[in-house]
Amino acid sequence: MSCFLRPATLKDLGALYELAKLTGGGFTNLPPDRNSLRAKLERSAAALAREADEHVDDLFVMVLENSETGQVRGTCQIFTMVGQNWPFYSYRLGTLTQTSRELNRTFRADMLTLSTDLEGASEVGGLFLHPRERAGGLGMLLARSRYLFIKKHRGRFSDRTLAELRGVIDEAGGSPFWDGLAGKFFGMSFQEADEFNATNGNQFIADLMPKHPIYIDMLPESARAVIAMPHPSGRAAMRMLEHEGFAHDKYIDIFDGGPTMVAHTDRIRSITDAVESRVARIGDVPDGERRLATAGRLAGWRAAYALMEPLGDGEVAIDPEGAEMLLVDVGDTVMHVGRT
Repeated sequence: MSCFLRPATLKDLGALYELAKLTGGGFTNLPPDRNSLRAKLERSAAALAREADEHVDDLFVMVLENSETGQVRGTCQIFTMVGQNWPFYSYRLGTLTQTSRELNRTFRADMLTLSTDLEGASEVGGLFLHPRERAGGLGMLLARSRYLFIKKHRGRFSDRTLAELRGVIDEAGGSPFWDGLAGKFFGMSFQEADEFNATNGNQFIADLMPKHPIYIDMLPESARAVIAMPHPSGRAAMRMLEHEGFAHDKYIDIFDGGPTMVAHTDRIRSITDAVESRVARIGDVPDGERRLATAGRLAGWRAAYALMEPLGDGEVAIDPEGAEMLLVDVGDTVMHVGRT
C-alpha cells in the first residue's frame, strides 16, 4: 500500500473523527469531538494560508492518505509554540535533600512540582495510525515527516521541540496516575478530565490543582509505578524519539504521568541529516534507495517514501510513483533523508 502525508482540510473532518474514536482515550490532541476537530482544522487552514514564516502560535494538522483509495489512514500535528492561549503545564521531577545534624541523617525526597518551563517550545503530537496500518513503516513516515516540515518552514518554529507520550491507561480507560493524584482535587474521572481538557483547554488545572510540590512517596504505589512510563503502545514511539535525539528531561504529563521528551530543534536527527536535491529524471531507478522525501511548502507540502538515485551535482532520479505522490516534476526540488 502506498500512502502520502499532506495538510488536512475541512473535508477530512469525518475521517479524523473516525480515527479519534479509535484512540482509546488519553489522546488530548485528537479528541472524538467534531467541534474540537473542526476548530483544529480551521486553525491549521489559517496557518497554511499565511505565507510569511513568522514565529506565532500556529497549528498544522496532517493526514496520511492512501494514494489508491483516497482513504485517510493516519494523522499527526505540529504546534509552533505551546502555552500561548493558556499555560502549558507539566510536572517536573526533582529531589529535595534535607539534613539533620542532631540525628546525623540525610533525607532525600522525590518531588513533583507544577511547572510551565516548556512554554514557548514547539510540539510534535497528535500522531495516530489506524490499527490496521501499523506496518510497512507508516508510523515512521508520520513521525519523521514532521521534522522535515519544520526544516522547510524553520522560521515558524522554536529552538526547542517537545513530544508528550501518552501515559499508562488501564483496561477501563482510567489512569492510575490521575486516580492517585490529580483526581482527588477535581472530583472527576480521568476520562472526564481528559475530554474537558481537549475541548475546553486546561485553565481548570490552574484553578484547582495544588501549587505546592507533591511528595512522590505519599502517592499510592499504583500511581508511583507509572510515573514517566509510556503507554505500552507508545514504547516504539519513545524509541523513535530517542533515535531522533529527544530525551526525557524530567517532565511528565499532569494527567496520566506519561513522559515528555525534549530536543533542541536543530539537533533533531532527521533535520540535520535531510538534504535538498533537484529532480533531474523521473523513471525506473533499479539501483535506487527508498527514502523519506518531501516537496512543496504549506498547503502544497507532501511527504512520501520514494525510490531515489543520486546523479551527482545535487541532482536525483526518482521513481514515477514517488514523483506522483509528491506532485513533483523534473526541475523541482525535494528534501529527503534515509529511512534509518
